[in-house]
Amino acid sequence: MDTYIPSTEPLAGSVALSAIVSLLPLVTFFVMLAVVKAKAHVSGLVSLVVAILVAIFVFKMPTGMALMSGVMGAVFAAFPVVWIVIMAIWLYQISVISGRFEDLRRVFDVIGGGDVRVQSILIAFCFGGLLEALAGFGAPVAITATMLLALGMAPLRAAAAVLIANTAPVAFGAVAIPITTAAALTGLDANHIGAIVGHQAPILAIFVPTILLLVLDGKRGVKEVWPAALVIGGSFAVAQFLCATYFSYELTDIVASLAGLGAAVIFLRFWTPKGRDEARKRVLVGEAAHAAHAAGQGQKLHASSTFLALFPYLLVIVVFGIAKLWTAGVSVPAALAATDIKVKWPMLYGHVLDPDGNPVSSTVYNFQWLSNPGTLLLFTGLIVAVVYSIFDANGKYKMKFSAAIIEIGRTIYNMRWAAATILSVLALAYVMNLSGQTITIGTWLAGTGAFFAFLSPILGWIGTAVTGSDTSANALFAKLQQTAGINAGIDPNLLVAANTSGGVVGKLISPQNLAIAATAVGMEGKESVILKKVAGWSVGMLLVLCILVYLQSTPVLSWMLPTP
Repeated sequence: MDTYIPSTEPLAGSVALSAIVSLLPLVTFFVMLAVVKAKAHVSGLVSLVVAILVAIFVFKMPTGMALMSGVMGAVFAAFPVVWIVIMAIWLYQISVISGRFEDLRRVFDVIGGGDVRVQSILIAFCFGGLLEALAGFGAPVAITATMLLALGMAPLRAAAAVLIANTAPVAFGAVAIPITTAAALTGLDANHIGAIVGHQAPILAIFVPTILLLVLDGKRGVKEVWPAALVIGGSFAVAQFLCATYFSYELTDIVASLAGLGAAVIFLRFWTPKGRDEARKRVLVGEAAHAAHAAGQGQKLHASSTFLALFPYLLVIVVFGIAKLWTAGVSVPAALAATDIKVKWPMLYGHVLDPDGNPVSSTVYNFQWLSNPGTLLLFTGLIVAVVYSIFDANGKYKMKFSAAIIEIGRTIYNMRWAAATILSVLALAYVMNLSGQTITIGTWLAGTGAFFAFLSPILGWIGTAVTGSDTSANALFAKLQQTAGINAGIDPNLLVAANTSGGVVGKLISPQNLAIAATAVGMEGKESVILKKVAGWSVGMLLVLCILVYLQSTPVLSWMLPTP
């Protein structure tokens, strides 16, 4: 079979013209979503066809290679990406079908100390972060919005709060699958990318709870409750930084969310918010406010129910900690890695070459059947299912083990269209990457020089705003960021991380998330009203990230970046 070396100027020897044509698949994808209003998986499939046509007729990639590139991308999307997402959502669903979800709600009721503003921060920010860590893909917004609505909060206020809260955790969502995807597509070290994101996202996390106070109760809320907001946001940010840098980037959101929750428990033992009753009258509406207040006053926090409610998240930390860090006696990470199966992809390995004539590394598929985070989540879920089938707060059986197993099938079925979207987007990304389309766009954008560092987060913001997924944004733009960085003399790890961090603030204005929030609070058809409420925060946080990334690319803040 012939070999293929991608060119960055297949059209008339012009990088600019070639880059514009290379943008056709991405433009098609965004137009199909935003203008045609097609389903995400349909938009992905149409764009994939366009990418294959551009690869064959413009970049002169052999037809078989172009088609096989799409196949390889879809296989990578299925395993590990979709596998991780399904297992993460399944683990959360075990909490729901066992009744532990209600126990967790009561935990927040009691910890909030009777102040609806603190309670809302714990639900939207800390519990939302836990849901983002395990599920993502809109689940945190839908679930926390209904919880705030149940407290008696006005629909618009509840929707805006949960959308803003669902920012800082997004980069590490679904066991950090956005970062894992970016690393797989670029060949960069996922741990290093995660560490850099851990030096960017916490800057936002510190202030998100305070922003929530503004949204919930205006300037008076900030004046009365800012110490709690600062403690929760600061604890979350510090834990996010430490975990992403020194522990495990996959566990970052879980550790950070539990740290924020734990800090709130300790802090509220020594500090009481001012104006709790008056705030309840301002923030909540109607009879639901009085019902929520009465329910909260009557709740008691039992140690057994609290432990079982938090058990899945604590166990995830233990399982991942052993899998990633245990080296005493036997190295568990090395043992797990030894089970990986590397597959030299047919028709691609040894045939798609870099400019030096060497096989492109991304044509080797790493089948991590045991070391994969999805498999670790499966083991965790099975243990949780056993424990929940034996114990509950009153010593009675509450869930059959078989119910948890059946839930796997239900989760797969419910995820079918989201999975189709992920498969089509990653197939598109692989075709664009291996054919040279992404490299061409990156080479063209690198012409902006050092200023590209400022623009870098905007690409992630656009990608996530349109697709509703930071994972999809990285699939589309990670390779582009890497190429632009190399050609502009900027650390490509920084730019790939910036794409991920930029995506987190695009999440709250994505049509997908807006629709989920609107549906959850009973505002169907009024997504534009919610958008007006949150758009300014999205743009403002994006500007902060753009400035931060630009300064991190210069000697001014380069000291902030972790060493590889």
